[in-house]
Amino acid sequence: MAKKNKDMKERIEKLKAKVKKLKAKLGRTPAKPIAKGPLISPLAPAAFPQLPVIEGVEFATAAAGVKYQGRTDVMLARICEGAAIAGAFTKSSTRAACVLDCQSKLNARGAAEATGGAAIIVNSGNANAFTGAAGAQSVDAVTGAVAEALGLDAARVFSSSTGVIGEPLPHDRIVATVADLKASLSADGAEAAARAIMTTDTFAKGATVEVEGDGGTIKIVGIAKGSGMIAPNMATMLVYIFTDAAISAKNLQKMLSRQVDDTFNAITVDSDTSTSDALIVAATGKTPAAPITDLRSRPARAFEAGLRKVMMDLAHQVVRDGEGATKFVEVRVTGATTAEDAHKVAMSVANSPLVKTAIAGEDANWGRVVAAVGKSGAVADRDKLTISFGDMVLAEKGWRVPDYSEAEASAYMKQDELVIGVDLGLGKAAKSVWTCDLTYRYIEINADYRS
Repeated sequence: MAKKNKDMKERIEKLKAKVKKLKAKLGRTPAKPIAKGPLISPLAPAAFPQLPVIEGVEFATAAAGVKYQGRTDVMLARICEGAAIAGAFTKSSTRAACVLDCQSKLNARGAAEATGGAAIIVNSGNANAFTGAAGAQSVDAVTGAVAEALGLDAARVFSSSTGVIGEPLPHDRIVATVADLKASLSADGAEAAARAIMTTDTFAKGATVEVEGDGGTIKIVGIAKGSGMIAPNMATMLVYIFTDAAISAKNLQKMLSRQVDDTFNAITVDSDTSTSDALIVAATGKTPAAPITDLRSRPARAFEAGLRKVMMDLAHQVVRDGEGATKFVEVRVTGATTAEDAHKVAMSVANSPLVKTAIAGEDANWGRVVAAVGKSGAVADRDKLTISFGDMVLAEKGWRVPDYSEAEASAYMKQDELVIGVDLGLGKAAKSVWTCDLTYRYIEINADYRS
């Protein structure tokens, strides 16, 4: 018995020694680490743009500690009397309390055209969504505090919240900052405001243009936040645009609504639509240019083109800051029978995880594009389909082109900005949408989002 016990102990010791050697070996030659992607988007602009002051608008920020510590997380914008307000919001059936409140206020008869001042207050870190009656109470508490402090009608105070869904908003922390926000309002605080509304964004987003009106220059400035949970359903992020144009709320809303589909509704990061998306535009009327009353006039067309430019710039910045993004991609669809089909195909390609991961891996796997076209639900004919990467035609007439070069296609995929072309060969309708790749970093960010 003693001999058996001794033999058993020896075998156990040998096994322990083998395990120790194996652990040491693994320690010396670790598995190849997973590339997580950059902490700051490589597609970020070199710097935040220099935004001009919009007369009639002031900004302030505060650190309320809603979720984040050691950074600003509340933004207040005060807008002058007589300003016109327009907006567009998510179509999600689980809209946040603040979205429902903004929609109600803008839809109320005469509210948008009211002559009193207005304000926008935004917090990051908590979406105040799926919070039941408490969510509405939080909105009332925050907007009521701002209205009282600034001497405004509460119907002209608009709020937005962005961040974690399903957690009660600690609105007392926001209310406690209102006095300080009022005291620190400044006409040149747009950049600080853009930083305060960030969540997983890696850079603050701003854009500006100037257009020639009738008798003077009209300025347009916009700020936005957005990085993940981005999919077209209006507005796909939080956006606030300010202009000194003199224009009615009715005409401002018409212009805004006309430009939504080709800008904010033409981007996607991950196919997920937020509960809190909001786009609010305020026109102060302080420009020296004549009021815009005829939407067919040259000044009106110039202003709408400028508004579109700011909206497109901000929309593209959101894609460039897509969580974990390393590639900025345009999916350009032509030859569709209808605009609706063109959009279906473009979004099917842009949202395909297989396409997006191939782009991340710089793999010229155009077969995944073919598959995405086929599943889109749009009218398509294999034998009329043409697929291209940039200027290179890779496949047409139901087959790979004879002179296809894998080396050239692979070299193209190493670029930071890519164009995937799909010609359906069936009609004249076209649509472009913008997306990004899908990397390990996206998984890391969203796996740890509530941590």
